[in-house]
Amino acid sequence: MTAVPFLDLRAAYAELGAEIDAAVGRVLASGRYLEGPEVAAFEEDFAAYCGAEHCVAVGSGGDALEIALLALGIGPGDEVIVPSHTFFASWRSVSAAGARPVPVEPAEDTANLDPAGVEAAITARTRAILPVHLYGQPADLDAITAIAARHGLAVVEDAAQAHGARHRGRRIGAGSLAAAFSFYPGKNLGALGDGGAVVTSDAALAGRMRLRRSYGSRVKYRHEIVAGNSRLDELQAAVLRVKLARLDEWNARRAGVAARYLRDLHGLDGLALPVVAPWAEPVWHLFVVRSPRRDELRRRLADAGIGTQIHYPVPVHRTAAYAAAGWPPGSLPVAERLAAEVLSLPMGPHLDKAAADAVVTAVRAAVQPRTPTNSPRPDGPPST
Repeated sequence: MTAVPFLDLRAAYAELGAEIDAAVGRVLASGRYLEGPEVAAFEEDFAAYCGAEHCVAVGSGGDALEIALLALGIGPGDEVIVPSHTFFASWRSVSAAGARPVPVEPAEDTANLDPAGVEAAITARTRAILPVHLYGQPADLDAITAIAARHGLAVVEDAAQAHGARHRGRRIGAGSLAAAFSFYPGKNLGALGDGGAVVTSDAALAGRMRLRRSYGSRVKYRHEIVAGNSRLDELQAAVLRVKLARLDEWNARRAGVAARYLRDLHGLDGLALPVVAPWAEPVWHLFVVRSPRRDELRRRLADAGIGTQIHYPVPVHRTAAYAAAGWPPGSLPVAERLAAEVLSLPMGPHLDKAAADAVVTAVRAAVQPRTPTNSPRPDGPPST
C-alpha cells in the first residue's frame, strides 16, 4: 500500500533547498531583518507577476484583508457581502474592521460566491463585496464588479488560495481595486511562516495600506493615524522570491494532477467532481470533491493510506464566534450542505504519478461506478 499524505511541505525544500539556503544566508549576512531590500524586491516582483502597479506586503493573509478594508474607510455601521462558504478569515477581516459581514450563498457547482444572490443582499449600509477565489478557482469577477459598479461599492478580493489563477485571461490581481493574498506555508506560493500581501493599481490606496501596516507612520516616531503593526520580514520575502520564480511551473504540475483526477474519477456514483467555468483558469490549490457519504469515504481512504482534509467542516455562521450574529441553523442551507459533503484529496506540485495512481485507485475502490452512459470521459477540466 502506497501511503499518500494530504500535503508534504518537505518536498518543496527538497527541490529548492540550495536556493532557499542561499536566500536565507543572504539575509542573515546582511543584518537587516525588517523593512529591507528583500521585501522591497518581492513587492516589485509580485506586483509585476499579478499585473498590478503596487504590492503591499504584510504579516498574514488575514491582515491583508483587514488592512485593505480599513484603508478603504470601511468600519462600524458598514456592511460587507461575503460568501457563506469560505474560511473563517474572510468574515473575521470584516468584523475586525468593525463592519458586519453579510453572507451570500455560493453557486453549488463551483462553491464560489453566486452573483445571483449578491444584489438582493445589498442595503443602504453595504460598502463592499468580498468575493473569495475558493480552492484556487476564480469567482465570477465580471458579474460581481458589474453589480458593485451599479451600486457604488468596492470589491476586495480574497485571493488567499489563487496565486496565479486567471479570470478571462487576466491574472487575479490585474486591474483589481484590491486583491489580498496569503503566503501561509501550504499555499501555492507559501513562505516558511505567516505572510500576506495586497496588490492594487491604486497608488493612493497602496499608500494608505502602507501607513496601516506600520503603526500609522511614514517617518519613524511620526504617527499620522492609530494603526497596528503587520510586516512581512526579510527572511520570508527572500524565500518567497525563490518560490515565485517557480510558481507557474508548480501550478502547471497541480493542473496535471487535477486533469488526472478529473479523467479517472469521472463516472463514480455519488461523487461530484469540481466544475470549472469556461472563462476560468484555476491553480488547484485544493481538489475538492463532494459526496453525501463523505465521512465514510474519508474513513475508507484513510484505511488505504490516503490523507484527506475537509475545507471546511463548520460553516462560519455555525461557529461560536458568530453564534449571535443572526444566522441560525438552516438559514444558509447551501453552506451547510457543502460543509457536510466536501472532501479535499491530496494535491500539490510534488504529488508524483505513483501517489496520484494510489489516490485514484483508493477512491475508485471506495465509490461505486455509475450505471454506464453514452457520455465520454473528460480528458481534462470540464468546460462548463
